[in-house]
Amino acid sequence: MVDVAVVGSGPNGLAAAVVMARAGLEVHVYEADSVVGGGVRTLELMRPGHFHDVCSAVHPMALASPFFQDFELSRRIELRTPELSFGSPLDGGRAALAYRSLDRTAAELGRDGGAYRRLMEPLVRRVEQVTELTLNQLLRIPRDPVAAAMLGLRTLEQGTRAWNLRFREELAPALLAGVAAHAVAPLPSLASAGAGLMLGTLAHVQGWPIPVGGSASIAQAMLADLETHGGTVHTGTRIGSLKELPAAKATLLDVAPPALRRMAADDLPSGYRRSLENFRFGNAACKVDFILSGPVPWSAAELSDAGTVHIGGTRAETAQAERLVAAGRHPARPYVLVSQPSRFDPGRAPAGRHILWTYCHVPAGSTVDMGEAVIAQLERFSPGFRDLVVESKVTTAAALADYNENYVGGDFGAGLMDVRGLIQRPVLSPVPWRTPLSGVYLCSSSTPPGPGVTGMSGYHAARYALKDMYGLGLPSLGL
Repeated sequence: MVDVAVVGSGPNGLAAAVVMARAGLEVHVYEADSVVGGGVRTLELMRPGHFHDVCSAVHPMALASPFFQDFELSRRIELRTPELSFGSPLDGGRAALAYRSLDRTAAELGRDGGAYRRLMEPLVRRVEQVTELTLNQLLRIPRDPVAAAMLGLRTLEQGTRAWNLRFREELAPALLAGVAAHAVAPLPSLASAGAGLMLGTLAHVQGWPIPVGGSASIAQAMLADLETHGGTVHTGTRIGSLKELPAAKATLLDVAPPALRRMAADDLPSGYRRSLENFRFGNAACKVDFILSGPVPWSAAELSDAGTVHIGGTRAETAQAERLVAAGRHPARPYVLVSQPSRFDPGRAPAGRHILWTYCHVPAGSTVDMGEAVIAQLERFSPGFRDLVVESKVTTAAALADYNENYVGGDFGAGLMDVRGLIQRPVLSPVPWRTPLSGVYLCSSSTPPGPGVTGMSGYHAARYALKDMYGLGLPSLGL
């Protein structure tokens, strides 16, 4: 018998394992793949010496997540934070730019600079309260009602057809649409607006960091701490049933609801089982990785300094692309999320080469190769891009689902992002991480706070497991 069994070594599974091991418990982690990391793996996908992030590349929550703050991630790995957090190119060599400085951002947004400042400044001033509100279970009374009201009112504005009322030009709306589209949801919508406002707030407070050595460095930092505190990781070990695990007082599952349903078989009560069976997944991504012979030649030269670029054109164009995906279609001009990590971490590629990480949104389960559509969008805003491509690799939504069982249909968010999907994840409960099975907890991104590399789903599940099964509080996680 062991104290704790953890299934899955994505950032949430590793976070849960670290918390439990820090509490002095014997922890065993079971990972189906040959390496740990889940959504934070970095591999030589195409050629030796060229390191690509397989899923996440840029980490807005690396400095904001309460788990990563307690874990002191910024002291364990090197994070490089561009002054220009993100940008959205427009035709004619223009671009909307979101700097860490809200003042500079507003100054470069023309006539709409003041309106953008009035939208974002109250959230920036209350960033800790906004983060606390969005990284916990929503079914509770907020600790700071004022911050909740400010975020709520702005979400209502930017999540409805009122989203353009305060703006007169194209730059600010394009900037907001680009960051809101991270949610893989129709624009405008409350879920996309809430996600966009939170991510935008972080961009103006601490920036969006890029880990030196790739996203895998985050997983390696957690793995090292886990092993230092006696934890054991079993890679290449796929768990098909809870009965395959050793007897454990606490079991934490970094898996999607269908996997929990399968692993627990008929041991779950019928009502909870139906909730798992009816859990809704969202649309997906087609990922396109590139090796380039030089940096992206953006028409708007300032974008060379951006950690992330949102390609979609105007707000109306981005919204149209997302509406087509929601309708089950593949846009000819898709919304494309782009990062060139080798610009900030030269060790990702040999001298003279660059790594480019991109994905676009597609319908769930898509087998369509969107490589040419992505290249066309890049060529639109960076003429000559095509000539720099040394090699590329397309991962369709279906292949993404094969890579990670939690990404059902290629949904890397592990669950539909709408209002219902935010509060019923996977069930409507004040403690959604706790399952009806004694000692069994769900800790994947299919639980609050949802997608993103935060470690918070694992952190929350471990907190309740310690309390329920051992009568313990959270341990210290720092160095």
